[in-house]
Amino acid sequence: MTIAAHPPGLADVSPGRLDEEDVKANFVDLHPPLTRHEAKVEAERCYFCFEAPCQNACPTSIDIPLFIRQVAADNRDGAARTIFDANIMGGMCARVCPTETLCEEACVREAAEGKPVTIGLLQRYATDPMIAAGKSPYARGAPTGKRVAIVGAGPAGLACAHGLAVAGVESTIFEARPKAGGLNEYGIAAYKAIDDFAAKEAAFILSIGGIEVRHEAALGRDVKLDDLRRDYDAVFLGMGLGSTNKLGLPKEAELENVVDAVDYIARLRQAEDLTKLPVGRRVVVIGGGMTAIDIAVQSKKLGAENVTIVYRRGVDKMKASPFERELAQTSGVVIRTWARPVSLEGHGDALSGVIFEDTREHNGELASPGSVFRIEADMLFTAIGQRGTPETLNGAQIEVKDGRIVVDAERRTSLKGVWAGGDCVLGGEDLTVSAVEDGKQAARSIVAALGVANI
Repeated sequence: MTIAAHPPGLADVSPGRLDEEDVKANFVDLHPPLTRHEAKVEAERCYFCFEAPCQNACPTSIDIPLFIRQVAADNRDGAARTIFDANIMGGMCARVCPTETLCEEACVREAAEGKPVTIGLLQRYATDPMIAAGKSPYARGAPTGKRVAIVGAGPAGLACAHGLAVAGVESTIFEARPKAGGLNEYGIAAYKAIDDFAAKEAAFILSIGGIEVRHEAALGRDVKLDDLRRDYDAVFLGMGLGSTNKLGLPKEAELENVVDAVDYIARLRQAEDLTKLPVGRRVVVIGGGMTAIDIAVQSKKLGAENVTIVYRRGVDKMKASPFERELAQTSGVVIRTWARPVSLEGHGDALSGVIFEDTREHNGELASPGSVFRIEADMLFTAIGQRGTPETLNGAQIEVKDGRIVVDAERRTSLKGVWAGGDCVLGGEDLTVSAVEDGKQAARSIVAALGVANI
């Protein structure tokens, strides 16, 4: 990632576009927590449905009516336990899950009134105190003598490790980065999880004991799958997607200020002073998913004057939810659809503009009518998806399709003794909640395969 400042006329990229006070105000909590009174009022809106559609819509099957009833009864700890029983990362999921297209969309109140019970905020209200206390409410199971290697300390890996610990199975997590949490720590917008929440939640999960984390230990570089299979009773792969897609355009690698959005967000998330982070005055983002929204909105919050998201298809094909798209637009981001980049322009080494061609769909394929347009840009963020890195498996005989690991319903791979989950598996949904469910189900399967007590 090359970000350089240049004199006006070449590229206008610089830190400190806003003062510290303004930046701090821009990065406050996206959804302020509910007060006790607000939580009780909201909880009492729930119909406590039998065979609740909201629960069926939750990938981790949290008993939503039960925990909301517990909130209404002022049993906050009980509500938290109900959530954590199904989803040990219920705190982060309350912040980053697209509840508007999952549980809240399925809410009967949504169907009847267009105003669902705010399940995400209630979930956060229930879980936050216990996470803040930093101590897992679960007891570590009696030692079984079994040991499991886990690759990746993201949502899938942490959920798997916690489930194993409850069953008395020790685990060692091999994590490529300096901190645990995966994309919760490095990959989401800073305004969605303030006050170092991802690190606090990881510490809460690890507090059960029986879990060792070895940082800066990457699969394929520092540890080999064959060695893990030899030294441990089972292996769980939850390393996420290790690489990002490129535009494939000339000058992409040479021009300064053509930046991978995932890398920039990671840098932003770890920055101690956001006023020192350089951002362009005119920013273009290519992509249509959550990462595109996150980088576009944060660019505005850092002081970019003009931010434009360009997506190759129609708005209905964008992976970003309607709520996220509205958030971007109300933050001042322009969203342009039916266009794709064809070339990059620069003055010297610095980006100056992006040439796009209009697109349309013909028989399910993208086509171009031949018209082009230019958007001036000091900075271009690419957010066109990530890809798996099967090369880190070092030739292990694991079935891989489209760069991702193939697993069955129990998250078993084709290689005996190896499970996988999260974004690295085929069909991964790029959601924290789905990764947690993968880790949870894999832990149950591993426990059964090792012949120890069920979770």
